[in-house]
Amino acid sequence: MSESTGSVTKGGSGTGAGQGTLFDGDAEMGYRGPTACHAAGITYRQLDYWARTGLVEPSVRAAHGSGSQRLYSFRDILVLKVVKRLLDTGISLQQIRAAVQHLHDRGSEDLAQVTLMSDGVSVYECTSPDEVVDLLAGGQGVFGIALGRVWQEVAGELAELPAVRAEDGLIAAEGADELAERRVTRKIGLPATPQGVVR
Repeated sequence: MSESTGSVTKGGSGTGAGQGTLFDGDAEMGYRGPTACHAAGITYRQLDYWARTGLVEPSVRAAHGSGSQRLYSFRDILVLKVVKRLLDTGISLQQIRAAVQHLHDRGSEDLAQVTLMSDGVSVYECTSPDEVVDLLAGGQGVFGIALGRVWQEVAGELAELPAVRAEDGLIAAEGADELAERRVTRKIGLPATPQGVVR
């Protein structure tokens, strides 16, 4: 992003353009707020604030009134983790909003190949090692966030955590919290399996 416009700059000189193949998954599966917080390394207060202000909204299911739960996609959790890292490095919220919007608008390129570089003021998108070197040679890059690495971290965190189907709220991962499974079973009137896992 350039400082004056709040946009992401590709390779430090051009404009950025793609998103998609990294996040093409089951659009009907999502993760509850506490799971998203754990995987992204943020507090529930941050998650709630970012959702209410539109920084990172849940794409699987938004909250609709008291008692409803947001469901976050894998992509949402990846963006949450990137936002956390950018905040930790001192990037302004305005620049982070522009970076999040850019990632959302990218299109179909695989984000695993993207590295976000920053000099502490602006954020730059690099899609090749040459672009990273050019940025560093120009004195613009101070730190980088390789989205492929963040993707691996989020995938590792979520591998052991329960996912939920959006249409009915059923817990989809085995070994999920037994109390949560019983509540879901009771709420929708389904019999529990012998292990207490709702299918």
